[in-house]
Amino acid sequence: LVFLGTITVEAQAQGRFLQWLKTENDTAYIEDHTEDITFRLYGSRKYTKYDITDRKQHRDILYRPNTPFNLGLGANYRFVGINLGFSFPFINSYDQYGKTKYLDLQSHVYLRKIVVDFYGQYYKGYYIANPEEVFGKAAAAQNPYPQRPDIRNIDFGLNVQYIFNDKRFSYRAPNLQNEYQKKSAGSFIVGGEIFLGRIKGDSSLIPSNMADTTFLLDEHYYKTGISSLAANVGYAYTFVLKEHFFLSLSLTAGLGGNSTSLFLENGTVSRSVGLQLSNTVRASIGYNSSRYFAGIHYVGMNTRSGMPIPHTYQTFGTGNFRVSLVRRFTLKKPLWKTR
Repeated sequence: LVFLGTITVEAQAQGRFLQWLKTENDTAYIEDHTEDITFRLYGSRKYTKYDITDRKQHRDILYRPNTPFNLGLGANYRFVGINLGFSFPFINSYDQYGKTKYLDLQSHVYLRKIVVDFYGQYYKGYYIANPEEVFGKAAAAQNPYPQRPDIRNIDFGLNVQYIFNDKRFSYRAPNLQNEYQKKSAGSFIVGGEIFLGRIKGDSSLIPSNMADTTFLLDEHYYKTGISSLAANVGYAYTFVLKEHFFLSLSLTAGLGGNSTSLFLENGTVSRSVGLQLSNTVRASIGYNSSRYFAGIHYVGMNTRSGMPIPHTYQTFGTGNFRVSLVRRFTLKKPLWKTR
C-alpha cells in the first residue's frame, strides 16, 4: 500500500510539472506551428576551441580543430526533431589546418519556459590559430598554421535556464523555426550550468619554441582537467520589423567555482580551486512568417577557468553556426493522437 501510494504521489507531481511547463501563448505575439511539419534545408558548422591566456604577458595560445561545414536537411513535428548533415570535399579543405577526428553531440532543447543546452564532445587534431603571436612573424611565415594531431579533448556540459516572459518571447522562433514571433519582446533569464573537461597532448601544450619564454612562467604541461559549477543570469530580446524581419539577441553571464589540475612534464600535478566565468551568446537574424523562414542563427558557449599559475586562465568554448531555409506544412489531421 505504501508503494502504491508513492507511485500515485510521484505521478501527480509529474503531472503538475508537465502542466507547469506548458504556456498559453499571447497570440498577438506568438503564433504556434508545432502542429505543422517544419521542413528545413540548412548549412552548419559546429566548433570547439581551447585557449591558454597569460594576462601578465598579454599573450594567448589559440588551439582550434578543423571542423567541416555541413549541408543537410531536417524536420520538426511537435516535440520530435531530426537533422541529417553531410560533409562534402569540395566545400572543406584539410591541407592547411590538418585533419580532425571528432564526435560532437550538441543538443539545444527549447521549451517555452526552459531552455536546455547539452554538449558531449571528443576532438582529436588541432592547429594553432595565432602563430605570429606564439612563434613570431618569421617562423609563422614558414609554417602558417602549426598542426598538433596529437592533441585530443573530451568534455561534457549542461546548461539549464528559465525564461520569465514565456508568453510573449520565443527562443523557438529563430532556433527551431516552429513558432513565429510577430512583435518585439524580450525576457530575463536565470539558470545554472556544469562543465567537465579534459585536454591532453603527447607533449607539452606550451610549445618549447615559443617566442616569449616567460609565457606561463615557463611551466609546461601536457594535460589539464577542469570541473566547474556556476549560476548564470541574462537577457534576451527579439526585435521585429514589419511583423516579419527580426533580429534576436541573447546574452547570459555565469559566475561560479572550478577545480583545475595541470599535469606537468616534470611529473608533478599542480591543482587549484578558483573562480569560474562563463557566457552564452545566441544571435539570429532573418525573415519569419506563417509559412516561411530564412535566417542565420548562432549559439556559442564559453567557460573560463583560473589555473594554478598566477595571472593565467584557460578557456573552453563550443557552439554552432547555421543558415536555414524553412517551409511549414499544415496537416489535415495529426500524425498521432494525444490525450
